[in-house]
Amino acid sequence: MKIKEITTKDYVTKSNLPSSDYVINPYVGCPHGCKYCYASFMKRFTNHEEPWGEFIDIKRCEKEIDIKKLAGKRVFMSSVTDCYNELEEKYKITRNILNRLVECDCELNISTKSSLILRDLDLLKRMNNLCVSLSINTLDEKFKNDMDNASSISSRLNTLKELHENGIKTVLFMSPIFPYITDCIGIIEKSKDYVDEYWFENLNLRGPYKKDILDYIKSNYDLYYKDYINIYVNNDMTYWNELGNKLNDYCCKHNIKYKNYFYHDELVKKKKESIN
Repeated sequence: MKIKEITTKDYVTKSNLPSSDYVINPYVGCPHGCKYCYASFMKRFTNHEEPWGEFIDIKRCEKEIDIKKLAGKRVFMSSVTDCYNELEEKYKITRNILNRLVECDCELNISTKSSLILRDLDLLKRMNNLCVSLSINTLDEKFKNDMDNASSISSRLNTLKELHENGIKTVLFMSPIFPYITDCIGIIEKSKDYVDEYWFENLNLRGPYKKDILDYIKSNYDLYYKDYINIYVNNDMTYWNELGNKLNDYCCKHNIKYKNYFYHDELVKKKKESIN
């Protein structure tokens, strides 16, 4: 892992994401090294030669976060890194930012795959409008280990449970959903007692990792390889439309709160159009 410290002008940047106004990324890069991570595109802008998952920049900023600017706004941590990656335990960049945001009347969403977030329960419990989402797309630890170096699935589920027991709004971010592999209903039934809301996002394949994932499916789930080609090469949306309807019917029947981000690109486009 190549680690270096860099200086940034501001931790806060405007967001193009459909559900947030600003994003805060305390780090560049991420040691989780998720095989499907869209954020790997960051290498184009950072001049890193190392493979995605093998470098991280620790961002230092002398400018104090302007909490007046964020008042009443939706703030997301983080969009192109995990703010609770393993380096956070040492550098505490995220904790320092939260110390500032405690005083801010913003709507904060923290997304992570790490149980390290429990370290900051003392700060999280002081926030009035907080939501914490844990990304889980499988109950199979082997599949998880094939895909990322983050906390185990059992640890993520336990983290959701502890956050919920401490009065913090919890979201299970089922992302990315792998066609025919992610057991969406099984994950819901396993976690519904301590999850307030579910967010669903489909697996998007673009850039250099598209071939890597398709090769992985061919080697490990050959039964589904032709289906993946149909979805990701022929652009057939039938699977996602049917799964969206299935999840809608299930969640409505069981009074489960959820959001469907299967059409994320369309939502981003609509947000940009509304701004312009």
